[in-house]
Amino acid sequence: MAQRANITAALENFKAAPDEAFVRQPVVEVLFACSSATVWRRIKSGLIPAPVKLSERSTAWRVGDLRAALASLSQ
Repeated sequence: MAQRANITAALENFKAAPDEAFVRQPVVEVLFACSSATVWRRIKSGLIPAPVKLSERSTAWRVGDLRAALASLSQ
């Protein structure tokens, strides 16, 4: 339940977040309405931007990169 609340909060704040902010994979899955495996397939095909490695065990996506990808899908 806590993870779902975190995802919901991240989605609610996505529009107001600065382009330099980061979101984790569960948020990307919801934004692009796909599974974890599909996120990685779409990264490989170039439909979703690649994540940024924040540390050895932490990967996230820049909000600005995701906004650009979502905008290109709606055109």
